Amino acid sequence: MTLDTVKHATETPDVEQPWAELGLKQDEYERIRAILGRRPTGAELAMYSVMWSEHCSYKSSKVHLRQFGEKAPDNDALLVGIGENAGVVDVGQGYAVTFKVESHNHPSYIEPYQGAATGVGGIVRDILAMGARPVAVMDPLRFGAADHPDTKRVLPGVVAGIGGYGNCLGLPNIGGEVVFDPCYQGNPLVNALCVGVMKHEDIHLAKASGTGNKVVLYGARTGGDGIGGVSVLASETFDSTGPAKRPAVQVGDPFQEKLLIECTLELFREDLVEGIQDLGGAGLSCATSELASAGSGGMRVELDTVPLRDATLSPEEILMSESQERMCAIVEPGKIDRFLEICEKWDVIATVIGEVTDGERLEIFWHGEQIVDVPPRTVAHEGPVYERPYARPEWQDALQADDAAKLPRPETAEELREQVLKVVASPNQASKSWITGQYDRFVQGNTVLAQPEDSGMVRIDEETGLGVAVATDGNGRYAKLDPYAGAQLALAESYRNVAATGARPLAISNCLNFGSPEDPGVMWQFAEATRGLADGCLELGTPVTGGNVSLYNQTGETAIHPTPVVAVLGVIDDVARRTPMAFAEEGQLLYLLGDTKDELGGSAWSQVIHDHLGGLPPAVDLAREKLLAEILISASRDGMVDAAHDLSDGGLVQAVVESCLRGGKGARLVVPDGLDAFTFLFSESAGRAVVSVPRSEELRFTDMCGARGLPATRIGVVDGDSIEVQGHFELPLAELREAHEGTLPGLFG
Repeated sequence: MTLDTVKHATETPDVEQPWAELGLKQDEYERIRAILGRRPTGAELAMYSVMWSEHCSYKSSKVHLRQFGEKAPDNDALLVGIGENAGVVDVGQGYAVTFKVESHNHPSYIEPYQGAATGVGGIVRDILAMGARPVAVMDPLRFGAADHPDTKRVLPGVVAGIGGYGNCLGLPNIGGEVVFDPCYQGNPLVNALCVGVMKHEDIHLAKASGTGNKVVLYGARTGGDGIGGVSVLASETFDSTGPAKRPAVQVGDPFQEKLLIECTLELFREDLVEGIQDLGGAGLSCATSELASAGSGGMRVELDTVPLRDATLSPEEILMSESQERMCAIVEPGKIDRFLEICEKWDVIATVIGEVTDGERLEIFWHGEQIVDVPPRTVAHEGPVYERPYARPEWQDALQADDAAKLPRPETAEELREQVLKVVASPNQASKSWITGQYDRFVQGNTVLAQPEDSGMVRIDEETGLGVAVATDGNGRYAKLDPYAGAQLALAESYRNVAATGARPLAISNCLNFGSPEDPGVMWQFAEATRGLADGCLELGTPVTGGNVSLYNQTGETAIHPTPVVAVLGVIDDVARRTPMAFAEEGQLLYLLGDTKDELGGSAWSQVIHDHLGGLPPAVDLAREKLLAEILISASRDGMVDAAHDLSDGGLVQAVVESCLRGGKGARLVVPDGLDAFTFLFSESAGRAVVSVPRSEELRFTDMCGARGLPATRIGVVDGDSIEVQGHFELPLAELREAHEGTLPGLFG
């Protein structure tokens, strides 16, 4: 077959090309021809198809994501915002922290182990590319019904992939979530987060500048795995029998990545890197076009110099391959020898594949023949922008009118006790230790809090105790009922979780998981959730530093619940002052902070007891969330509380059960005046937390709450070896533990 060179493409304008098979629409193909003034070569077509895919170009979501910039709050802590590999915030003492959450949903359904493992590997390289040492990972997960046969296929593989890759890298897994719902049956969500730490002066950006500087590809050899992988796979809807396209899912090698991390950090320390980009989705197509696009000149690449695992790969396949554990660096000619020397020391293959030019084109050659000649911005940053039609679904009003208030409630104390046990043992509320026990949470020795705590926390300076806390949250049931409020509730819960451990929330990253953007109802959900998140971040003063959009999470006509996952990062001056969730000291007083209302729409109780989804989610009051956070942070810093736990899914009773089991101590609870026992236990009103207060601190604590106008109601005491709701029922901790901890092993173990 004749090599499809630029010259050949110019001379053969009428050659039929497989643009549709590569996921391009006809008008997109015509636009590529208009940009180039000719038909694209096969290599150019491959590049545009992966870079203009939904996953890489955000073509359906860009118009809505702009709000994160337009409504961004003033925040002195933000050092690098949206547009780079990951956002960076100032956490004091000369330290900067970078963090980001991304999706690897579709590959994880096809090949659960490798899909999840390479999701971890990819997000770690994003953090590394900013100049930071990765210090921790987290994984928000969503699966289909817990008792469905396919969940038994997907979940163990995903968990093993996350644990296998992260444990081999030596990175602690400090948090995340696991949620089960039939809506995720054919579309599990595997989101991965990484946190990295650096000094301010170590920040690196993805740009290729300096004419004559060398382009170096280093890391693993390029193979046939992942060709058109995440970029194409995540840009289409599965039909009811599974995905129509089955490109090879990337295959990860964590030991290679560990070498790559240490090698890269040494290259940074010796100041050998001018610009850097990891190779993830869209592989070399992405790395070369993005580096050239963000730089000050052009780039020339000799593609035949790329080290291969498979000598039969065509140029198009090399450009599209998403083989893992690869980075692309821009290096001054005088520093090349030392760069290659360090790579050799770490047993990392490094090859000069090109150089920065003084032109404005990205030019790629194959054995001396030019196969790509494009303006790099048109590939990387000027893809299609769609204003997809969106409309509130016709069923939304009926869904919201189907109020959970009409559901039959327990009529006797015995029935109330039974329902508490049922909710606590349900897959979503049960202990996730069967999963988290497969992850190393304490490797590196800097983890001070990890799941099931409200947020994960790591120490970043041993002398001062400076640390960061991160939490991820998202409730697709709330977002289905009201996407605007649902997104704000996810933000509020994550914010509250960070504050509950004593850290001050600083910034967010998000992973927006939705169905097909070609469905106006799904696009309405996306538009509303994005608007809610942007408005919420503005009010809370927490800028969006970056994130990810995952669309086409849909099987046939059935989309997942809209699932915006929000990660909040906070800073704590001394991790020794952290607040854990365990009730550990008998005699301490339990206080409920915030207002409890009859709010059960989308609740755990309505799902577990009645298999019901309807009504409105709990009301959002971001001013109250801010006040609650300030109280929790002050109480932590000044030693006024010994434990704190936010109230969310499952309400007060879920939080009390978790804190009692964590500390091995029981509690006696009294239903406050004005509330019935059912609402007291199961309401999911937002803006609330339960704290244990030493008796010596009670007056100081209640005075602070009173002075700042936060309702604080004394509801009981830490005591005994059971949870007793006085006048209603008693549940021994042993019975609760068996119910809470036996569910997942019973299903999967």
